[in-house]
Amino acid sequence: MGLFSIVGNSFGCSASGERLVSAARDGDFQEAKALLEYNPRLARYSTFGGRNSPLHFAAARGHHGIVSLLIESGVDINLRNYHGQTALMQACQYGHWEVVQTLMIFQANIHKTDYLNGGTAIHFAALNGHARCIRLLLTDYVPGAAKFWDFMQNVSVKDELCIGDHDLRNLIDVVNHKADGGITALHMAALNGHVECIQLLLDVGASVSEVTVEDGTTIDLIGAGSTPLHYAACGGNAVCCQILIARGACITAKNSSGLTPFMVAQIWHRNWLEEILCSPSQVPAQISPSPYLCLPLMSIMSIARERGWRTTGGDVSPCMDPCAVCLEASCTVAAEGCHHELCTRCALYLCTTNNTPSVAPGPPGAIPCPLCRTPVVSFTMIAIASPVRSLPKRSLSLTLCATCPSVSSDPPSMASAHLCRSESQCSSSSLRSSSCHPSMVLNLNPVFCMGVPETSPCISRCSRPGASLRRTTSQLDNGRRSWPFAFNQITAAASS
Repeated sequence: MGLFSIVGNSFGCSASGERLVSAARDGDFQEAKALLEYNPRLARYSTFGGRNSPLHFAAARGHHGIVSLLIESGVDINLRNYHGQTALMQACQYGHWEVVQTLMIFQANIHKTDYLNGGTAIHFAALNGHARCIRLLLTDYVPGAAKFWDFMQNVSVKDELCIGDHDLRNLIDVVNHKADGGITALHMAALNGHVECIQLLLDVGASVSEVTVEDGTTIDLIGAGSTPLHYAACGGNAVCCQILIARGACITAKNSSGLTPFMVAQIWHRNWLEEILCSPSQVPAQISPSPYLCLPLMSIMSIARERGWRTTGGDVSPCMDPCAVCLEASCTVAAEGCHHELCTRCALYLCTTNNTPSVAPGPPGAIPCPLCRTPVVSFTMIAIASPVRSLPKRSLSLTLCATCPSVSSDPPSMASAHLCRSESQCSSSSLRSSSCHPSMVLNLNPVFCMGVPETSPCISRCSRPGASLRRTTSQLDNGRRSWPFAFNQITAAASS
């Protein structure tokens, strides 16, 4: 059993497992679905050697639909491959934010570290410059509080990092987690010149004074004891250096080799950084908040986990008010402040993809409402409205006039039930009801009644044998004119 646990289940009948791996790698959703319906245990299959599961392949290629399918089939969401990497790490490495969003909805573990460098999923995202993935990873740690950004910029006492019921010390520990050699996510983003990642990490509590250590396992070409500014000077990105200095990085800090950030820049021939690293006056006094901060993400993610975020065509009732964005799903969340209602999927997509700078009036990190542009910092769950009761079918059609010869043989009880309404009554009830029930059609009888018998006689000839209707020429002319006039009145009343 120990040998089988090492090599996975590659021995034995593995043809179906390899087919599932190919489907997950190529994005063939129908093939993957058919294989999992045939044998749900195939979701736990892993390849020989690398021990990459279908979940790893789907996450690395960005096939979020297959990722969701595999998770619902019972696969371990935190399954590791040979290098100790989870599917969440691979999705962050390649920047597939939709996969990261799906994994975070199913509560993937962001604290797992790989076997090679001890890095977490945040390190993988920062290394490759995927700021949106970093924000999704911190969903459960950044509260939807209007004063969050101001609080993080002015915090001085580490023991009082609380906003309401949220303890921000956990957030700071996650952001400043050190991989092998004491390297944080901010070090990696600074070395590779990822400005957006640096902005976001600093907004959520990354420290500019964290230094690397000499552990004998990593190759550090800059030297132990280096700050993120040393790494930014080695990378050569001037904007990264300006942001770090504006947020409090020390330009005179020396690492264990006695090198300042300016000396590191000279060693690596980054001569264009001389003015920035030598004269702090070249640095802007204030740096704007990150456009990826997005405060409402925690609230909408909690709602998505509780109620779900995917909808199918059969789940939507035609009598419910649809979401104003997608016009498909029913409204399930409301924006705090303006109280506009959206479906969970649209609100989640809005929070995840928002990267608008905070220039509108409102707290930093708020996103604009798609309907009124009001700043939104949180979403609340609303009760699903019950479907409207269907009206009787008799009220959805134009009935026959009781005085018409074609229906004069009906019993008195039936004749009284078919009494004609006036134009205003028919248009206000029948047409509005028919718009609420698109599955019901408006039955137009061959004999129309336009108003009460005294003012609007029947305009079509009765088909019953023996029946006759005598009219004068003026009556016929009035009858011809009454049809378009009455129909225009009905149309106008329906549109009002």
